[in-house]
Amino acid sequence: MLMRTTIMYSFAVATLALFAIGAPAGPPVSGQNQVSTTLLDFFQPGSQPNGDVSYDEFISSRNCILCHEFQPDQVTMTEVFAPWQGSMMGQSLRDPVFQAALTIANQDAAFAGDLCLRCHSPGGWLSGRSEPTDGSAMIAIDRDGVSCSVCHRMVDPVLTVDSPFPDSAILGAINPIPTIPGGGSFVMDPLDRRRGPFETTHASHMWLESLFFQESRLCATCHDVSNPVFIRNSNGTYSPTPLDAPHPSGNKYDMFPLERTYSEWLHSDFAKTGVDMGGRFGGNKTVVRTCQDCHMPDVSGWAANSSAAPSRDDMPAHILAGGNTWVQDMILDLYPDDHVNAKYLAMGQEAAQAMLQNAATLEVSQEGPRLRVRVINETGHKLPTGYPEGRRMWINVRFLDAVGKLIQEHGHYDDTTAELTRNDTKVYEIKLGLDATMEAVTGIPAGESFHFALNNVVLKDNRIPPRGYLVGTFHEVQANPVGASYIDGQFWDDSVFDIPSGAISVDVGLYYQTASKEFITFLRDENRTDETGNTLYAQWEPTGKSPPVLMNSRSIAIHSYPTGDTNLDGAVDLSDFALWETCMTNPNDVIGPPPCLTLDFEADGDADLLDLRAFLLQFGS
Repeated sequence: MLMRTTIMYSFAVATLALFAIGAPAGPPVSGQNQVSTTLLDFFQPGSQPNGDVSYDEFISSRNCILCHEFQPDQVTMTEVFAPWQGSMMGQSLRDPVFQAALTIANQDAAFAGDLCLRCHSPGGWLSGRSEPTDGSAMIAIDRDGVSCSVCHRMVDPVLTVDSPFPDSAILGAINPIPTIPGGGSFVMDPLDRRRGPFETTHASHMWLESLFFQESRLCATCHDVSNPVFIRNSNGTYSPTPLDAPHPSGNKYDMFPLERTYSEWLHSDFAKTGVDMGGRFGGNKTVVRTCQDCHMPDVSGWAANSSAAPSRDDMPAHILAGGNTWVQDMILDLYPDDHVNAKYLAMGQEAAQAMLQNAATLEVSQEGPRLRVRVINETGHKLPTGYPEGRRMWINVRFLDAVGKLIQEHGHYDDTTAELTRNDTKVYEIKLGLDATMEAVTGIPAGESFHFALNNVVLKDNRIPPRGYLVGTFHEVQANPVGASYIDGQFWDDSVFDIPSGAISVDVGLYYQTASKEFITFLRDENRTDETGNTLYAQWEPTGKSPPVLMNSRSIAIHSYPTGDTNLDGAVDLSDFALWETCMTNPNDVIGPPPCLTLDFEADGDADLLDLRAFLLQFGS
């Protein structure tokens, strides 16, 4: 077993030849990896298993039930244990989508699973059970995922005057210290000394007050993810690094970006100044600043069921909600005897549903012959954000006639086949892939790909940025849009749909899906190692095929109007004529502001002399 002791970074120049050693020349065959990477290629700073520092065993979260599970039959969000177990943090290792993706990652690049396991089971990883990197050495306690013991033993890598006394010695034994958070590069207290944001004298175990638990940097540990086997070039492309060595710089912004949720937040108005969201995400705060303010909102309650525990109005709710309302159903079926609680999982689904419904505002308006749909991002990061594979959000538009019969639909999703009609609507997503360099290395065709560990190019990213978005800053942290354009400060996106003849009303819905059919079938069909892909697929079908969640909806009536009636007052007159000065374009130019749509008589996307002629013929009607 490779001993991961103190490792100093090498600044060797990345070369394709080194990376490609041992890679098959053609398509892979059973038992081979696409590239012969090693554990060192996926090295991240911070606490290490099998090193010079030994760590107390991480206890089962079930040990926490005695004091932190209040009323098992009447669970509420103000408790601690119940909402945690219902969240994906408590199910991060059991998740069958993760298990299937882990297999593919290990197939594609040897030992790539090490990067995955350090966040999906930090306790098992640090305890030395992450080898082999397929997770087969993990034991029952490791299925706690991001457990109580793991989170509450984390040490702030940045030493301050407020740091707990032992932290100076703990950090002194770590080299290198993860000063740039991300990639699962955490520092853990070697002893079972639990920590939290408040001072207490009544805990029945060792306890240290640590303000780190109120900082978004804690969440950054696993919510900025990069692939360290690639290095960022000056022209924005990504090249393979040398084999069997840590990343040359160790800086996540020099690696290929997989997830940038923390960086998106860090450069938003939420992080800069805070945003008054009026209690949109629950809790006792209206101004949202940190990740915790939305995902662990302050509530009134107790940290423990001890009579000595004080009631607090700033007690963080351990709901840890994201956007996953589906995986919980599969876990219940796959782990019936693993101490998972159906009520708690249902609570997690409800919390995720509420999070999705609060994540966006939908505005719908008629502008002459067209319908404008605006999606406003109400979150502190991109919408959607996080894991890129198969995750998507889209607009569904249904035009209806006088008797409510469907005339035309955009963005139709078939619940039976799990297929989405994509070419007539807006789908918000990020698409990764391989460039020609990686095609030469792996034999996988360049272009869009679900090969998470091999992808080195972003082909599409039209996800909506948060408040405070700046083009230059997001480019610096590798979170820039691709195939879409957002101006500084824009945290919304508009889509326009032609209104068909006979439509008198329209229903618009915004939907989110955890995993597309394409991703699920990829995980099944590409698996040549084990049964995780088949297991996932067998669960996917009876659990609704990752059913889409309706995030928001709006319905409006469609009004008739003469073409050229810019103010929709029923007449084409001088008040409409005044708009021509603003709307007039050269042929083939993009049409002007939204009211100009009513002047596009030819419906060709501009307002030119031919449209003006038609307007004059209509004038006075």
